[in-house]
Amino acid sequence: MAEPQPPSETGRIEAFSDGVIAIVITIMVLELRPPVSSSLGSLLRLWPVLLAYGLSFLQVGVYWVNHHRLFDRATLATNGLRWSNILWLFAISLIPFGTAWWGMHPGDPIPTATYMATLLLPALVYPWLAAEVLCNATAEDSNVQHRIQRRKLYVSVLLYAGGMALAFVESALSIACTFIVSLLWVLPGGRIDRWFGDRG
Repeated sequence: MAEPQPPSETGRIEAFSDGVIAIVITIMVLELRPPVSSSLGSLLRLWPVLLAYGLSFLQVGVYWVNHHRLFDRATLATNGLRWSNILWLFAISLIPFGTAWWGMHPGDPIPTATYMATLLLPALVYPWLAAEVLCNATAEDSNVQHRIQRRKLYVSVLLYAGGMALAFVESALSIACTFIVSLLWVLPGGRIDRWFGDRG
């Protein structure tokens, strides 16, 4: 009878990341406080906090799904992979702070820009993480699909950065950028991915 194999080093990194992301989501949901009174109006007044939570949950979900897709290709746990992943997790861990502040002040520019910055930071670190994973991947693993994901990531970075600037113009326009990023990653691949594929 074959002995069970110990978890791989890349598997341990992925499992640790899952744990951190679960804690991030838990922190966000703990920021949801029920209304003091029992009226429907008091519940409706919490819409900014509920919107902030829902939007951030979606963003963290997008990051989690793509982190798993990336680690499906990981074959070697290098020191660079460990540190890039730690930095990415640090960036992810800031999202609850931005979520809570924007949820309390949805129309104010500084909290809105800060919220957009906490969504932007993991996207800025992600290319380093992807490079560390793919430097040891097989050629077919790092070709077409990776190019599509990379282009979508660059567009997402531009949208997040644009959202930071728009926070000082109109908060709703800033948050609209986050919705667009979500659509890029959540909608079924097909047509969306073809926009970012090679034109032949």
